[in-house]
Amino acid sequence: MTDAAHYATRIPKIRRNGILDKKTLGIGLVGSGFMGRTHALGLASVGRVFDLPVVPRLELLADATMPLAEAAAARFGFARATDDWQSLVADPAVAIVDITAPNKLHAPIALAALAAGKPVYCEKPLAPTAEEALTMALAAERAGVVTQVGFNYICNPMLTLARDMIAAGELGQIWGFRGIHAEDFMANRQTPWTWRLDPAGGAGAIADIGSHIIGMARYLLGPIAAVCADVETVIDRRPLPGQPDELRTVAVDDQARLLVRFGNGCRGTVEASWLSSGRQMQLEFEVIGEKGALVFSQERFNELRYYKTEADRSRNGFRTILAGPEHAPYGAFCVAGGHQIGFNDLKVIEIRNFLAALAGGPKPFADFREGYEVQRVIDAALLSSKNEAWVRL
Repeated sequence: MTDAAHYATRIPKIRRNGILDKKTLGIGLVGSGFMGRTHALGLASVGRVFDLPVVPRLELLADATMPLAEAAAARFGFARATDDWQSLVADPAVAIVDITAPNKLHAPIALAALAAGKPVYCEKPLAPTAEEALTMALAAERAGVVTQVGFNYICNPMLTLARDMIAAGELGQIWGFRGIHAEDFMANRQTPWTWRLDPAGGAGAIADIGSHIIGMARYLLGPIAAVCADVETVIDRRPLPGQPDELRTVAVDDQARLLVRFGNGCRGTVEASWLSSGRQMQLEFEVIGEKGALVFSQERFNELRYYKTEADRSRNGFRTILAGPEHAPYGAFCVAGGHQIGFNDLKVIEIRNFLAALAGGPKPFADFREGYEVQRVIDAALLSSKNEAWVRL
């Protein structure tokens, strides 16, 4: 019996009017900010979109204070609230621990949950350092439980299509990769200091948003073998929240530029910035191959642009592939192509993958081991920038 199948036998069942319902899993969510809300919406929707052997039950929500936790629990539909994540992890009604807390809390919460034998669903970046991420990955592997890291953008059906096309050789030998994740939410110098700038939580932009394009590059092309990076802090002081005249030093990066070498021989570039004025969600890549190219932008994420090299150059040009029911699991959301799925739907797909793995299905691509591998690239980039030299992974 597999670990997942063994765990499935422990999932509680409920009966209504003598009818055996699907197995239910109590969810304990830590954190109720932007990503906490996204997880809650996904957990509430996944059973209505997909026919799964298990369904999540919104059992317990934890936040920094009891008023915050109670308000969020009522808003999101959780049965109970607490201001103590330790009690959430220990609660017998919580079968899955879902972590959307600040980065520096990921490791202690996850390790406690893994020690209790509970599967863990954790937002990215997995941990402040590769060393901590490896500790988490090894703990998960020893516990034999399913884990998931929140790289939800790779759950896009268009990303699955791109990966399949590359693997099938439709682009021929891959010659280059250009990737970027740029936003402008920290471009204003008066934006207050937040937990994202706390060096105890790890790096800045390269970890917070750069982890997405690094993870996407790995998803498409495989391991990154070496990096040469330039990582910089541009705005070195920020006002404290509610105290515009009190400035605090910023000790994490605002932007990063990486030269990368993939294990398959391909080379490319990766950029990350949260200072890119005018950019709301520039998560983009271009894969250049001998026989063609693929271009993707998260701002139009229901589209994949495909160029196929033709002998007659007068007919060459990119064509747009629109997402539709033929690109699973788009059809679970809409039966008509071109109508588009949304950001929260990607999180629903991610949660579907996680729950299916708990019931014995394939493990999610972005488990704790993958989260560690992404963090290795981040740490290597920081070391490269510090030493002004290439770093091999």
